[in-house]
Amino acid sequence: MTNAPRIQSDVDLAARTTLALPGKAARFASITRREELEMLAGSTEQRFVLGGGSNVVLTGDFPGLILHMAIHGRELAGEDADAWYVRAGAGEPWHEFVQWTLAQGWPGLENLSLIPGTVGAAPVQNIGAYGLEVGERLHCVGAIDMDNGQACRFDREACRFGYRDSRFKQEGWHLDGRMVITDVIFSLPKCWSARTRYADVAAELDARKIVNPTPAAIADAVSAVRRRKLADPAVLANAGSFFQNPVVDGEQAARLLASHPTMPHYPQPDGRTKLAAGWLIEQTGWKGRWLGTVGMYEKQALVLVNRGGATGADVLALMHAVQNDVRLRFGVILSPEPVFI
Repeated sequence: MTNAPRIQSDVDLAARTTLALPGKAARFASITRREELEMLAGSTEQRFVLGGGSNVVLTGDFPGLILHMAIHGRELAGEDADAWYVRAGAGEPWHEFVQWTLAQGWPGLENLSLIPGTVGAAPVQNIGAYGLEVGERLHCVGAIDMDNGQACRFDREACRFGYRDSRFKQEGWHLDGRMVITDVIFSLPKCWSARTRYADVAAELDARKIVNPTPAAIADAVSAVRRRKLADPAVLANAGSFFQNPVVDGEQAARLLASHPTMPHYPQPDGRTKLAAGWLIEQTGWKGRWLGTVGMYEKQALVLVNRGGATGADVLALMHAVQNDVRLRFGVILSPEPVFI
């Protein structure tokens, strides 16, 4: 019989989030088995699901129960002529999982190397980088319905993936903890082809004189680029990319390009155009600029950093200042990536 999860009271969350902002949880449970969630189901207590804490902004204390996902395990669940189906527990660290799949000879996730966080959080945000979104490689998601303790499974279509979006966000489950992801099965292609069209990755491979890169070579190149451009949370507290790359309609994109011909832009299949939020922020003068104890990182304007002692209010003030300047200069609205609790 599975023991009930241990619930702690008045738990400091600063060390459990990479932006290191002050805040406490009234109650906190580390979940290591699916059955523990079933035992906690049915309660009306406010909940929030916490993974690696790399996409969270604390704006104060949380009055309810934090479910910290620590379900581990990874295995080959099956295979067919087209793919390997690889299962991982929601609490598995994302980058270590990617490295493990590559070591097994199962390519497909290499472009998502070195992204912080956990496996369970990846489909919620539909994490993406360098030409790949995790939704493209997802087979299905296992979850527990916390209203009744029932196990559920969502295939790729049911997850309703979009740019940095999924059903888990659309339904608000990432905020209220209604559906808690316990495991994810990925579909990793046996007919693999390299994705190296992004300039930074292509330049890194070229510098290494790699013409026909292996999945491991792409993972190494992506990791090298990310280490150069992004702050290490262990050294400088941050939540990774703070703003989503905005997607605008064709007419607005044409107007912006007429005024800013060198503006990075990426046409989308639906006729819209994705813009580079980091470039927009840099053009407004915020790259390397501080507002008290928080600022936009000098090596990558998309990253908001905390040099120590910042609060959630400080982060909100900087976020609003950057959003306002970009809106006034370009007429573009920037949306934050992290979840605010």
